[in-house]
Amino acid sequence: MMKSNTKGRVSKHEGLESGRLTGQGKGNGNGNAQHHSFSPWSSLFACVIVLAVNCSAAIFAPIQDCDEVFNYWEPTHYLNHGYGLQTWEYSPEYAIRSWLYIVVHALFGKLSWIATDRKSDEFTYLRNILGMFCALCQLQLLKAISRNVGSKIAFIMLLAMASSTGMFYASVAYLPSSFCMCTTMMGMAAFMDMRDGLNTGQGILWIGVGAVVGWPFSAALIIPLFMDELVYIKLTGDIKSTLSRVFTGIIRILPVIALDITVNAVLFHRIVFSPWRIISYNVFSGPSQGPDIFGTEPWHFYIRNLLLNFNAWFPLALCTGPIIALQLMFRRPSATKLPLFRSLVFSTPFYLWLAIFSAQPHKEERFMYPAYPFLCLNASITLHNILHYLGHSSPRSLVGRTPGIIKAILAIGGLSLIGALGVLRTCGTITAYRGPFQIYTPLQSPEYVNTGGSVCLGKEWYRFPSSFFLPKSMRAQFINSEFDGLLPGQFSEEKGRFGLPSSWIVPSGMNDQNIKDTRKHVDISTCSFLVDSYFPKAELSNLEPSYILDTETWESLRCNFRIALYGGLIAMTLVMALVTKFTYRKKPAKGRRRSPDPEKPGSTRSSTFKAPVRPPGVWPPSDFKRPAAQPLLDWDVHKTEPLPYRPFKHGPYHITMGLRTMQWDEWIELDNNYLKYHADKARRIPERGEKSCRTAPEAMDGAIELLEELCDYLPQRYPSLFQSNPTGILNLATSETFDIVQRPLPEDPMAMCARLIQDDLAIMFEKEDGQYYLLAGAALLPGFWRLGDKFGMPLSEIHTSGDVPGYKQKLEKGMMNFFRRIQPHAPVVRNNYFLQVDDDIAWSSSIGPEDGGEHHTVGWDTAEKNKAIQHHYFRSERQSLRRLPRSGGVVFTIRTYFEPITKIAQEPGVPGRLASAVRSWGDDVARYKGRERYSDVLLEYLDNEHKKQVEAGVAEMEGNEDERAAFPF
Repeated sequence: MMKSNTKGRVSKHEGLESGRLTGQGKGNGNGNAQHHSFSPWSSLFACVIVLAVNCSAAIFAPIQDCDEVFNYWEPTHYLNHGYGLQTWEYSPEYAIRSWLYIVVHALFGKLSWIATDRKSDEFTYLRNILGMFCALCQLQLLKAISRNVGSKIAFIMLLAMASSTGMFYASVAYLPSSFCMCTTMMGMAAFMDMRDGLNTGQGILWIGVGAVVGWPFSAALIIPLFMDELVYIKLTGDIKSTLSRVFTGIIRILPVIALDITVNAVLFHRIVFSPWRIISYNVFSGPSQGPDIFGTEPWHFYIRNLLLNFNAWFPLALCTGPIIALQLMFRRPSATKLPLFRSLVFSTPFYLWLAIFSAQPHKEERFMYPAYPFLCLNASITLHNILHYLGHSSPRSLVGRTPGIIKAILAIGGLSLIGALGVLRTCGTITAYRGPFQIYTPLQSPEYVNTGGSVCLGKEWYRFPSSFFLPKSMRAQFINSEFDGLLPGQFSEEKGRFGLPSSWIVPSGMNDQNIKDTRKHVDISTCSFLVDSYFPKAELSNLEPSYILDTETWESLRCNFRIALYGGLIAMTLVMALVTKFTYRKKPAKGRRRSPDPEKPGSTRSSTFKAPVRPPGVWPPSDFKRPAAQPLLDWDVHKTEPLPYRPFKHGPYHITMGLRTMQWDEWIELDNNYLKYHADKARRIPERGEKSCRTAPEAMDGAIELLEELCDYLPQRYPSLFQSNPTGILNLATSETFDIVQRPLPEDPMAMCARLIQDDLAIMFEKEDGQYYLLAGAALLPGFWRLGDKFGMPLSEIHTSGDVPGYKQKLEKGMMNFFRRIQPHAPVVRNNYFLQVDDDIAWSSSIGPEDGGEHHTVGWDTAEKNKAIQHHYFRSERQSLRRLPRSGGVVFTIRTYFEPITKIAQEPGVPGRLASAVRSWGDDVARYKGRERYSDVLLEYLDNEHKKQVEAGVAEMEGNEDERAAFPF
């Protein structure tokens, strides 16, 4: 009986509500025309407008909030491309972000791969998806408003949303608050539509989805909307139906909650209900935590912000409540199809939201996004009331006697002015702040796209538009600046089970108190490119010098200069936005500049990219100590496979230093070839003597320092192979004991170092002439060079005597500059590769005998041409470089990986990629690497293997090869 009468009772609810609260009967002051919803023509018009605005925003709108980049775009980049920047919120230790929100967007992003492999295109595609989703929600809300409130109000609201700067940016923002704005629009439409009775369950579902997947605080917007149900209960006494609708809405949300917990469990490796984690941190955390540590604003922050982003729409929105209250007080009829009480219901959420967040000390523009639709609705109701008054005033009043044409001009002129102000501000912000999107375009040019290296950010870190704007081979890094908060780290690039990302690994250096972690910084000497800004009146500091003006070190790639002037209401101040962005590529310094010594108390700290002031050849010992290495507990001398370095790419080939930041844990790499390498070295050390292991007297302290560093590091990193003892170190696999305390040492310290690890070693020391000389080395597995030929030479002569391609033209000045600037705390790593046509890792006999007299030269000319493919080997080197803090020597570790070509060619994509790389070598590189002696056989074999892989579907044709895997693997 109750069920059959539900619809009738709802109708009674509407009639009674209208009669009892407003004094209305069946009619209203809006006329019959208001009872029609959007026509097909007007629906199409609205669709075209919102899609045009939102797609324009997707293409042109700058990112306004660095949280959007680091908390949403970077995790999405990580899921789709295997690397990205990680904030503390995504550390499993804290876990206050929802991976479900990221996964949904990442899946849409992957669809772009059908049409393009450019990451920047994927970014734009995903933004357009956001814009179209928002447009669908806007259209749904406009239809509901047209049907239930009035088509004229829907038209005004369309104008408000299309012209306001706030909606322009919120429509494509990759933020939970923007997502909540969209779900709130769907929820509003559901609550508003009463054609089939109260639609509370559908409204709860939409707003609940926004609260669970997006931002839990958005659920507060539903509170005023429940007033409909309270009135329904009062008028009908039917509490059972109300509870049923509420319960239905909650039940519909439960699968979303389960999905959120499941996705988070997979990616965090722990049970996490992200809405509760967000509320817990923001509401119940201690004084040293919570949102306030990220900055606070005065109570009027949102008033100023909304005036800028909505100009006259904002004060109009504030007037809605008082106007409805006056109508109720004086029993005036509603100017809309909504009874006055329901108008009050839908206008209240905006006031509630503004009051709640104005009372919070921590304020951000994005926090207002969920209330934007209510702001636009309120403003539209107010403006419609004003226009209704102008059109229905008594003929005896001043307004009534005003000619209609004057009223029309005032109305149209006022609307045009409000819309124009919004559009002008939007255009002004685009032209003024779009620099971050444009400044990275030179890196996509063929000259740089495959060079690798790092793009460094100092004071401009917060304007970084995400890794989607960097080539696949480049990584974003941070250098030290005046910012004293916590910067993002790097997501783990390891792959877990089923190929899933290892997002569950707890990163080091994270905290929830915004405390600076210096381990997030790299030394500027490791930067290939730098993004910086310069303002003539800006105050420079030691941590934020004018890198742009240092033209001896940096070469300008792109400079953007924008000035935008745009206006607002008379009450607003004219705003001038000036944004200057620069991207710089490192340029070799022409000479060393002098700067104060940061090691001396009371001195002024030098710029971070300049070496401390010291006479050439003099190194003041540093108190830097290498961080303790994390142990590899599952490492096994018989089972741990070598890392598959494949440091080659599809052409073109570029000659660069190719330096990357090195993590301290990864200084020395050992694997199951350790015992073989150890045996080869143990045999060659006595055989070759000083030809392969040698230390100059003036370098003895540096060589001993290196030995001490290895004896400290190896037991930490490889506890199953090495054990510390009072006098040195014990090798558990060979039972060798190394006494590093006794004097003199039992043998050359470089030979002792060589026995411990698989790497060859070299130490360069600076002399009084400013040149770096090879004064200590252990080259037991060098392959193509001999220590005796290079020992005692300066850095430049080592390379020129070996005919290193492009050294004079492209490498010399940069390399000299790097050696002068490298500091003990900033190790780097690089990779290279060669082809070899014999199977001896220690010395490639195909280029000549290792010992052939004092003046004997070796070279590819002596190699047998086009030997069978079984004789071809891939030789890859991983070289680390670091400065020893006590002696100042620059240490090279040279780890050689050696595998048959026939083995690596079985790996997916490798034969095609290697063939392309070999073909792309210039003539000088080809001579240096001996291509003429083996290319016919090698390339024919690689081409055939590549063809087989393409036919089998495990590789793509050249030019389409997926190189998303992190270089140099």
